[in-house]
Amino acid sequence: MELTVEALTAGYPGHPVVTGVDLTVPSGQVVAIVGPNGCGKSTLLRAVARLHKPESGTVRAGEKDVWQLTQRAAAHRIALLAQSPQAPEAVTVAGLVRYGRHPHQGLFRQWSREDERAVREALEATGTTALAERRLDQLSGGQRQRCWLAMVLAQQTPIVLLDEPTSALDLGHAVEVLSLVREVAAAGRTVVMVLHDLASAARYADTVVAMNAGRIVAQGPARDVVTASLVKELYGIDADILRAPGDGSPVVVPVAASAGTPAAAETTPVG
Repeated sequence: MELTVEALTAGYPGHPVVTGVDLTVPSGQVVAIVGPNGCGKSTLLRAVARLHKPESGTVRAGEKDVWQLTQRAAAHRIALLAQSPQAPEAVTVAGLVRYGRHPHQGLFRQWSREDERAVREALEATGTTALAERRLDQLSGGQRQRCWLAMVLAQQTPIVLLDEPTSALDLGHAVEVLSLVREVAAAGRTVVMVLHDLASAARYADTVVAMNAGRIVAQGPARDVVTASLVKELYGIDADILRAPGDGSPVVVPVAASAGTPAAAETTPVG
């Protein structure tokens, strides 16, 4: 299902955070949104997910304006994994993943074989079947993140939004999660994710969308978008752009600060 955002403006009274954003994501594609802290990435995702009402503009999932749908109907089309999600105390992995079926429940529709199948398939897809009866708070960070992804997949929406899905993960677990994201898209779902690491965005996304000060300043294939001038515009640092062996995806290498110059490169979120 295609996701279309047109002329979207969202924020708070007297303080727009996102201004005039246009974005189209075809079915089965992965889009990575990058940019400095506070540029509006998460606000954009929340507006798409019906958690932050925009001041103007439209968000369509397929042919439907999501803000004209009921919350339940929208939850059949779009699922969001927020930053640092919180789970009920002592919940098991299977219990967490079952929460993904909540939008499909109702007064006249209780737990069914279809729900059980969706949970089983989500556990299998994320490699968490063996963890099903474990408590979430007993798992490693990488394992927990895969379990949260399983919950989102169990919702069975054609559009999946991920807000910094690799936050606080080590390199190995981050690669594991992003590889899973590619598998989700290969199965036909549309994925939009916010990332801080430009190298990961370049390698795992079909399209990189760069935001600054609430606006999209560049979008397209990583090879076209990730340039030294863009890194300077977004993060205020000088960088060399190298090509990764194998796939040729851009790799951002911050230029080392000279003696006596503040080491800005050390704090950049480009990985």
